[in-house]
Amino acid sequence: MRGQLRIARIAGIEVRLHYSWFLIAGLLTVSLAGQLYLVNPAWGAPLIWSVAVVTALAFFGALLAHELSHAAVARSRGIPVPEITLFALGGIAHMGRDAGEPETEFWMGLAGPAASLVIGFAALGLARALGWQYDVTPGGPGMAMLVWFGGVNVVLALFNMIPGFPLDGGRVLRAAIWGLTKDRVRATRIAGAIGQLVAVGLIVFGFFNLLRGAGFGALWLAFIGMFLLDAARASAAEVELSEALRGVRVGDVMARDCALIEPDRPLVDVVNEVLRTGRRCFFVMDDGHVAGMLTPAEMRAVDRERWATTPAVSVMRPLERLHRISPDAPVMEALELIGREDVNQLPVVEAGRLLGVISRDQILRLLAARAELPM
Repeated sequence: MRGQLRIARIAGIEVRLHYSWFLIAGLLTVSLAGQLYLVNPAWGAPLIWSVAVVTALAFFGALLAHELSHAAVARSRGIPVPEITLFALGGIAHMGRDAGEPETEFWMGLAGPAASLVIGFAALGLARALGWQYDVTPGGPGMAMLVWFGGVNVVLALFNMIPGFPLDGGRVLRAAIWGLTKDRVRATRIAGAIGQLVAVGLIVFGFFNLLRGAGFGALWLAFIGMFLLDAARASAAEVELSEALRGVRVGDVMARDCALIEPDRPLVDVVNEVLRTGRRCFFVMDDGHVAGMLTPAEMRAVDRERWATTPAVSVMRPLERLHRISPDAPVMEALELIGREDVNQLPVVEAGRLLGVISRDQILRLLAARAELPM
């Protein structure tokens, strides 16, 4: 998922915001402010907007807790979780590998909704203890914030348990089918098909209610359905891709004949070599060690007039800033890292020693070869 902003690191997990988060955060704040104005316009604009902003931020904090719950279960079962991304319609915990058995998938799927339910009921319970009556509109801004926050987390938990892959309920369904059939790919296909049916149902229901005058809520439901439809298709395709690459390690695919260049080599020479040979990746050596990597992306950042006088070392990406991967890592992990970080290649490093490089093109060629000669 491209276009992300790193904001924190929690228990070794990087937390990122996708740029679409800012759009939904703004819409949510405006919507909350409108609801609070209807509850009591006498509170005044500064108080209403302050409560709306705080409540919206608290809600996204609850979303993060939801994803951290998934991550906690994954890590307890030996699955690394390098990062979590919050985006327009929720969040995703990026797993270092897929669940190896249906039981892990099942408990990971349940963990997020369970966390949302606990948060929701805790907020509603506190509101109740402070005097809120279920059939009475909250009287103060703090109470309104608690009631909305609690209610929306309960709704979030229930919505996520809809059996439509890749929602949490869909993952629980896939785990159940996987456990019964002992076939992960078949379980994914079935859960994905059900997820697409659920998504189409949400789209139709949303647009039908929009035509009946239901307003923004109906449009939002249709939008969620469209997102789920796309996500269900993409998730099913990802599992098919993972299956096609099952058992292949980075060391099996990587190129070992990396192009090595001197640190003071003029950039114009490197550009000419790219145009002559098609190479897209060069490692800059310094005193016998790899100092960094140079690709067309760095070359394009330099004005053409300066190519002849600019040494490679001045524009390379230093080794410590490069995303690296082990030769024993699954190729699917490399492909996910390439896509997530929006790079074309990764250095393959073991015990601090450069062994080679794996690129997006190499993986695509492998997939094409496997498609021509199915096993």
